[in-house]
Amino acid sequence: MPAQPAPDTTGSLNLTLRAAELRDVQAIVGLIRELAEFEKLTHLLQVTPEKLRPHLFGEKPVAEAMVAELDGEVVAFALYFTNFSTFLAQPGLYLEDLYVQPAHRGNGIGEAMLVRLAKLAVDRGYGRFEWCVLDWNENAIRFYQRMGATVMPDWRLSRVTGDALLALAGK
Repeated sequence: MPAQPAPDTTGSLNLTLRAAELRDVQAIVGLIRELAEFEKLTHLLQVTPEKLRPHLFGEKPVAEAMVAELDGEVVAFALYFTNFSTFLAQPGLYLEDLYVQPAHRGNGIGEAMLVRLAKLAVDRGYGRFEWCVLDWNENAIRFYQRMGATVMPDWRLSRVTGDALLALAGK
């Protein structure tokens, strides 16, 4: 995967945004657990450092991550990957998850991460930057709209997983 820009210190906070490193896997998994609790989806959680590590840092990584450090502590992460638009005939950047610990929200960390990811998409020549948001998360929806995002009302996410995926693959 293409390299990310060098770490960058943002604003008056002692905040550093940087590409995740192998040493961050445990912290990222902890933040993913917090995100699952916030979204009331812990029943779906299967992530462990051992399961995540090869997908971020193995021979063939399929995703990338960025972390936000505040005074040396990882307090937020974004996990993303390249997708593709057939209509644009260009790759895009898909943000799977962005999570900022509640105690650190409202300090511009989420905004700084979205801006950094948008710059990454532009630098890579991608045609779009997109993500999903839960329909009940009105604070996030308002935040994303303030950042210039359009929440796509006519699109619905479709997903096949677990036993349904196995059944579909077996047809």
